[in-house]
Amino acid sequence: MNNGTHDANKDEVLQSYFHQIKNIPLLTFEEELELSRLIEKGDQAAKKRLIEANLKLVVKIARAYVTSDVPLLDIIQEGNLGLMTAAGKYSHLKKVRFSTYAGWWIRQTISRYMVNKRRTIRLPHRKEETLRRIQRVYHTLTQTLNRQPRLEEIAQNVGASCAEVELILNMTNGFIPVDMDNRNDEYGIIEDIYEDYTYSPEQQLMRKSSRDATLKALKSLKNRERRILMYRYEFNGEEKPTLKNIGEKMGISPETVRQIEIRAINKMRNFSDDLHTYYLEAI
Repeated sequence: MNNGTHDANKDEVLQSYFHQIKNIPLLTFEEELELSRLIEKGDQAAKKRLIEANLKLVVKIARAYVTSDVPLLDIIQEGNLGLMTAAGKYSHLKKVRFSTYAGWWIRQTISRYMVNKRRTIRLPHRKEETLRRIQRVYHTLTQTLNRQPRLEEIAQNVGASCAEVELILNMTNGFIPVDMDNRNDEYGIIEDIYEDYTYSPEQQLMRKSSRDATLKALKSLKNRERRILMYRYEFNGEEKPTLKNIGEKMGISPETVRQIEIRAINKMRNFSDDLHTYYLEAI
């Protein structure tokens, strides 16, 4: 099959997909909260409805990431994975529109996909760290400014020059999406889709989610293991104690504290993938 035929087939699939999701009704905030309650009880039909009602949101976000070498359909598919993750983690207790919460997961999934797919060289460690800061700042500014941030704004918040930020983006083939105008929406499916920016909880929300996920993981540990990790990583809101301080509180030697800490951390590795997803942007 030549490239022209392949592209034409992808176009047909894309148009068919747009046609399928175009008339799916949006949800009210109250409906989202109710679906969340049902999902927490294991209702898969409710989860399916929440996902389907937000497929157009994925399209809206995905369109901003389109490049000449990455088809929109591929980006949408990745964004849908982020949407499904968000639907499984969203809670009515967060008191925030699902679009706000899901938008974060959709962008993270797409961004990682774009970077992994398009990066042709390995960046030096310092530039890798700068790239991660650029990603964090970009997503935060998108929420707080309610628009695509400019290069100057990103550079200022990253603490780097515009030239350095631009250099890193060029070295990675760029990952910051271009601004797309709804007038280019030839399929007419995103004019009624918007993200709720009345509350911009990105960092706060993800910090809380990361803490909740960590506390849940800590419950799998033995009492002494859990206490030591909570001391060492300041979960009690106190200043980080030394091994000696912890040993004195628990009536054991500093070396025993160290060994228990290592054992507990090894057990926590079972939860590493889930926790890493949060901590990548929240910390």
